[in-house]
Amino acid sequence: MAFPERPRALITGAGSGLGRALAVALAERRARLFLTDIDPEGLSRTAEAAAAAGAEVMTAPHDVGDAEAWAGLPERLEPWGGLDILVNNAGVAVSGPMGAVSLDNWKWQLDVNLWSVVYGCHTFVPMFRSQGSGWILNVASTAGLVSLPELGPYNVTKSAVVALSRTLRAELAGTGVKVSALCPTFFQSRIHERARTAESQVELTRVLIEGARWTADDVAQVALRNLERGKLHILPQLDAKLAWLLQRLWPSGFQWVLTQLHGSALLEDWAKRRSKALPAPGETT
Repeated sequence: MAFPERPRALITGAGSGLGRALAVALAERRARLFLTDIDPEGLSRTAEAAAAAGAEVMTAPHDVGDAEAWAGLPERLEPWGGLDILVNNAGVAVSGPMGAVSLDNWKWQLDVNLWSVVYGCHTFVPMFRSQGSGWILNVASTAGLVSLPELGPYNVTKSAVVALSRTLRAELAGTGVKVSALCPTFFQSRIHERARTAESQVELTRVLIEGARWTADDVAQVALRNLERGKLHILPQLDAKLAWLLQRLWPSGFQWVLTQLHGSALLEDWAKRRSKALPAPGETT
């Protein structure tokens, strides 16, 4: 089933990166957008870009990890008579070995990446079920399907988002409500700038994200196309598809590969070489 004309969409984490790209992509469909983010300046820039692309836009500063902050959102949407698309996009990243990552960072990761999705679905699934239609896009990650070392907090939240999406997909079958989990690998964004990353992983993370071939716009286009089609698992990139395939077909062998790569000098050397081709941190091309 296709999106309706001028779809009504709510996007969390819309102040930059994938959230902004999704907003602009929906704006090109003349969507009515309710955009939220904890960063008011980034949110304002996204709103301007979306409005310029043809959207009707409302915004709200919003801490997605605060349950009470979700309570008033359905009322804010009453002028539109409901919602068609919920995008649970807001996300952060924490990395480091178990025992080294503080419990405060674990909580921050869980609040933003997992509880925000729970709150969003809890708030809007009853509305979707009542109106007999709707699309939910939960932004997870390939990390929700394949667990890399020293990404425990991130892996846990993204795996849970995939599990919640699968649960809702079955639970809402026959209601007209579609649920998708977006599971990309690395693409160009700013998530690493706000990440709480182990010192040993800072440069590798920067290289993987800033040096990625896929942009947020690329991921957004694939995500919306497959959300509209009702696909459950959306894996935009080839490496995501291959990693998930190997994980399912050869789990023990795939885990062996991960253990060999973990802390590998070859990986560190590759990151150092790739880093020289990127702008220095804080610079732009």
